[in-house]
Formats: sequence, C-alpha cells, structure tokens
Amino acid sequence: MENEIDTIVLQDEEGKEIEFEVITKLDIEKDEYIIVAPVDDEDADAIALKIVTDSEGTEVLVTVDDEEEYELVLEAYSAIFSDETLN
Repeated sequence: MENEIDTIVLQDEEGKEIEFEVITKLDIEKDEYIIVAPVDDEDADAIALKIVTDSEGTEVLVTVDDEEEYELVLEAYSAIFSDETLN
C-alpha cells in the first residue's frame, strides 16, 4: 500500500461510507498494517487494519481479530509514538 495516503473511505456493516484518517502505516515482520481513525468522530478509538492480498492479487484491509497479533501491532504503534514524543 502506498505510504502517501492521508484518508481512506470504508463501508460499515450497513453499507454506510465512513472516511478515515490514516494515522500511520506499520511494517511488522512480513505483514503490513495501518492505523486509522474516523475523520468525523474525535472521540472514536483508532482501528488497526491488516493489509492482505486476496486471491485476485488485490490489496484489501481486514480487521485484526487475533488478540496476540493486535497486541503486537499496539506495541509497535506505542513504540513509534513514544519515540516521537521524546525527540
């Protein structure tokens, strides 16, 4: 996935389109993730999405449901942003 994307539009379970700000992209081992937050909802939590390639070769975003994988992403995210606040 390109690193220069600022926002993406995703559909919720009801088919409603929601615009998300891309906070950061993370490369962890062989996997890629993005952290996004809804543009119109300042109180909403950020969401971790994994970038996977489907059977047709298209990159798609999937939620990180595995608890261990989520913790790994959270650790990487926290490390990046704690390093930025120290500089």
